[in-house]
Amino acid sequence: MIPTPRRTTSRASLAAALILTVGGCGLGAEIDREVNPDRDLPSTSAASAGTERPAGVHADELPGGVHADELPEGVPSSVDVRPTEAPSADPKDACPSSGVRMLPGLVEAAMGLRAMTVTLTNCGTKPYTVNGYPSVQVLDEDRETVDVRVLRGPQEITTGVPDPGPHEVTLKPGESATTSLVWRNTVTEADVPAVNAPYLRVATAKGRPAQVLAPDGGIDLGTTGRLGTGAWTKAQDS
Repeated sequence: MIPTPRRTTSRASLAAALILTVGGCGLGAEIDREVNPDRDLPSTSAASAGTERPAGVHADELPGGVHADELPEGVPSSVDVRPTEAPSADPKDACPSSGVRMLPGLVEAAMGLRAMTVTLTNCGTKPYTVNGYPSVQVLDEDRETVDVRVLRGPQEITTGVPDPGPHEVTLKPGESATTSLVWRNTVTEADVPAVNAPYLRVATAKGRPAQVLAPDGGIDLGTTGRLGTGAWTKAQDS
């Protein structure tokens, strides 16, 4: 698979562009701190990323991932057996049967480091509790799982994005929580295909219903094969 070309900029101009893009909030400030360690920036936390306007697309909800080759015998592949939702012009208007909705934020990039916030919103009528790290799978264009090591915590990838650690978060209807995903677009092995996957399958925890997200620009892991996750934390605006 051919990685999506990305524009190369200088360290200073790229950091400045990121700050303008994210309005000085959350992950943008943390990435700028890593790119410019001598720069004095206000303290931020992953929770502040919950104020970002989600920019990706919520594709659908999959209890365990249903594919055409898994259909029962006699059912044509053109038949969609996945759970369906009422059509909506805005994916933020739809509430899955699980009672929670996940949307990806902007993919922020600096010097090969990538970071993205996933916002979880309780769109149901009952309280919803999360504790710890999301369950994440990277998917290719056919929505098949890509062999990627998903880490609990971002420390192996960067120290510039804080991780609140596992703690219980209960969301009332309308409240939100966030998790941070971090990776590096680094190619170090010429004989290993670089990963540039368009989809993520995310569940609030292992065994819970998952949703497929389509981050803007995809997940370009290069040949690193690693994706770091942050623990769920309550969004500041909640």
